[in-house]
Amino acid sequence: MGIGGILANKKDNDTVDQLTKATNKGKSSRNNRRRQKKMTRVQRLYEMCKQVFSSVDPGIVPPPNEIQRLKSILDEMTPDDVGLRPDMSYFLGNNGAGGGLVPKITYLHIYECPKFSIGIFCLPRTSVIPLHNHPQMTVLSKLLFGTMHIKSYDWADTNVLSNVNVGDGVGRLAKLKVDGEFTAPCGTSILYPADGGNMHCFTALSSCAVLDVLGPPYSDPEGRHCTYYLEYPLSTLPAAASSSDVAEALPESSSSSSSPSDIDKRSHAWLKERKDNPEDLTVVGGLYSGPAIKEK
Repeated sequence: MGIGGILANKKDNDTVDQLTKATNKGKSSRNNRRRQKKMTRVQRLYEMCKQVFSSVDPGIVPPPNEIQRLKSILDEMTPDDVGLRPDMSYFLGNNGAGGGLVPKITYLHIYECPKFSIGIFCLPRTSVIPLHNHPQMTVLSKLLFGTMHIKSYDWADTNVLSNVNVGDGVGRLAKLKVDGEFTAPCGTSILYPADGGNMHCFTALSSCAVLDVLGPPYSDPEGRHCTYYLEYPLSTLPAAASSSDVAEALPESSSSSSSPSDIDKRSHAWLKERKDNPEDLTVVGGLYSGPAIKEK
């Protein structure tokens, strides 16, 4: 065979190879799409959490597009996706309320690793998860069903009156981020290490279920403790403080026609760390019975 025949034969073989690769790529793409369709939503959530949090250190917020992809999966989640029904015993109001006891909140553990955790809080009506923080964490919370009041704060960005004597302890100035009612179906809420309402409180106005993703999870050995807080009105000032000090600490006051005292009461409060776990909180573990996560 001459050189021309060899080159022609090589071109023919290259064309066949390219067609074979394209066919295999098409098959792989179709297989991936079929796999995605067969995959449960909780499995998709797990896979996306691995992608978003695996290479992120504590205190570092993942890229916005990655957070959005994770949020879009959570936005689609329903009680059926995690095996929950509002008539389950976790949500009954007689598990403490009415008998002089605090309603029990049940936590259903789905998955946890050093990088992230997935779980569900099941709250009967009138139960409360008191104001608490999420140090160095990015947290996504999806209300699966029910109506809940959420109140959240971030630390005020000021050095003025950052620590004051409030009540029988030391308080710190915090800015109100959210204070309102939410009813499912609604969008997923997101909080960040220093923004978005890192300290929040949940009050169940009806029986509720909240699917939580924490990246990373709490860890006492790594210094990520869950700290609870008490709220004090901004009018609760230390003896040495004055209203002018507070006005100086709150830039909103200078740009509003309302009086500084009115603005202060609406948008800020003193938060004091609780020394012990709240007596008005009872959380017990429950058995997650929804679709299992398959680790790879």
